[in-house]
Amino acid sequence: MTDLSPDDLAHLRASIALASRTREEGAHPFAALVVDASGDVVAAFGNNSLPPDGDPTQHAELRAVAAAARALGPDGMAGSTLFTSAEPCAMCAGAAYWTGIDRVVYALSEHRLLELTGDHPENPTFSLPCREVFARGQRAIEVVGPLLEDEAAAPHIGFWT
Repeated sequence: MTDLSPDDLAHLRASIALASRTREEGAHPFAALVVDASGDVVAAFGNNSLPPDGDPTQHAELRAVAAAARALGPDGMAGSTLFTSAEPCAMCAGAAYWTGIDRVVYALSEHRLLELTGDHPENPTFSLPCREVFARGQRAIEVVGPLLEDEAAAPHIGFWT
């Protein structure tokens, strides 16, 4: 596994804290942020897919990578990292790939998330690890995780019941 810097851990914990705030606002407790090659946070979003008003494609990771790509442009995405409170689903992994993310650091694994959500209809987990999605691409994306799973699980406890 790649050694994580103190800044990496701080960014990952920031995504978990944002997931907690997202829950407090009444949305699904997921969040993500994108850091550019210089270490600056360029986008940070919570989930916005909660029915009935949310858009099911507005997962936190997709929102963050799309905003970062708009802000930085294709050349600016080089060296960028997506930090996320939970492992990106297939849709979000695809968005990270297409926007030029070079590295993904995530906290809660899809497997652990499924243990927390069960068969909740608002989160039918996708049993397809992001590593498998990225492995099918033509460019490499470094993946680090799961990490800090107990911390990342906290915003989900009691939410899916």
